Amino acid sequence: MVKAIFFDLDGTLLPMDEKEFTKGYFGLLYNTVKDKGYDNMDKMVSTIWGGTKCMILNDGSKTNEQAFWNYFAGIYGESRLKDKPLFDNFYENGFKDSKAFCGANPLAKDIVSFARNHFDKVILSTNPIFPYAGTKTRLSFVDLNPEDFNYVTTYENSYYSKPNPEYFHALLRKFHLEPEEVHLFGNNTHEDGDCAKACGIACTLVQGNIIRDPNTKDSYPEIAMADVIPTMEKFLSR
Repeated sequence: MVKAIFFDLDGTLLPMDEKEFTKGYFGLLYNTVKDKGYDNMDKMVSTIWGGTKCMILNDGSKTNEQAFWNYFAGIYGESRLKDKPLFDNFYENGFKDSKAFCGANPLAKDIVSFARNHFDKVILSTNPIFPYAGTKTRLSFVDLNPEDFNYVTTYENSYYSKPNPEYFHALLRKFHLEPEEVHLFGNNTHEDGDCAKACGIACTLVQGNIIRDPNTKDSYPEIAMADVIPTMEKFLSR
């Protein structure tokens, strides 16, 4: 019996081409910080990627937030940690312009509302490499907010990232769920599909922006956005 629904965000509830979005997002961030002592865009971008890698490889000994900023301080110096509010402000404000690099999903709110009305837990299992403010901003692009979910993973509250199966194991433990009680809707064959399967969680890929990772070990059912609610309805009759 399915008791919990997990939703990925980028490329799933929020349509986007990941490469186009990332390029646009980096440009917006750089324009915000370039006059604050970060005048080398290549260095800034490589630092963000380096910090992201640290979050992806996080072993649970620290939060993803700590993993990122430890790396950042190693590149720019400890004194630059005082600029963290500058970046936080960007994710609350300037990051809103990244909506231009995303698609529309008029079904998102109804999908999440249906899940909340019919299942015990509804989790936004977006890869927690963004701060809460950045996740809240991206949710707003599809008329959602963090309060629409029982829980949202962000870099502040997470110690692992996809594709590490420990990311999903941690959620199972936190909400006292068995793997067979969870169904994930995602868009990445490896980070969503394989990662969830390694924990015993079933995954359905939502068409539109499916990422077919070459490291993928298995195949997963694929459905249109319009079929997400009908798919959840089938879980209720089992």
